[in-house]
Amino acid sequence: MTTMVSLAGHPRDRAELAGRELVPGGSRFEEALILASRLHAEQARKSVPIPYIGHLLAVASLVIEDGGSEDEVVAALLHDAGEDQGGVPTVDMIRERFGPAVAGIVLGCSDTLELPKPAWRPRKEAYLAHLEEASPQVMRVSTADKLHNARAVLRDLRSEGPSVFDRFSAPPEGTLWYFTALAEVLGRRRPGPLSDELQRVVATLVDEAGDVS
Repeated sequence: MTTMVSLAGHPRDRAELAGRELVPGGSRFEEALILASRLHAEQARKSVPIPYIGHLLAVASLVIEDGGSEDEVVAALLHDAGEDQGGVPTVDMIRERFGPAVAGIVLGCSDTLELPKPAWRPRKEAYLAHLEEASPQVMRVSTADKLHNARAVLRDLRSEGPSVFDRFSAPPEGTLWYFTALAEVLGRRRPGPLSDELQRVVATLVDEAGDVS
């Protein structure tokens, strides 16, 4: 019989208990969902009128289905908060409210906290190098994030055609290179259903994109 972990009480007590098991409807999950909704309230997906919280919920769902811990699910909801909504002060706030493990995963899923952001290609190359040494927790959330992104791009490629790549900072061949490199390193370092599907989706995306350069 599985014993559920109560996460009620002082935030520090909740942080100490974190990561053992996901508690459906648990207070940390609810708190993270509310925070994510508020932080990203004015944000939409790239060039499409889809509230950004949809992406965060999708990533959290993938992490849950992959057997992620509560720390990983909470981090999935907040994985873009530092990069998109305030940088280091936001990560510090996440650390205070949810503990160092969650903050560490959020940091590990961020390719930069700097504003303005560094040049695209070196930033992405640095993130790929980071994944070579990232923790299993970071890789689980990152794989879920990249899988949902790749699914969204493939869906929009099929409905909009090559113009889907106009929404990205990089040229089309750069975007396809990055997805391919992510699928390779995550598949090698964290084999399993999530990375297997990421590789399948990226291969289909590259094939259907054709010569878009």
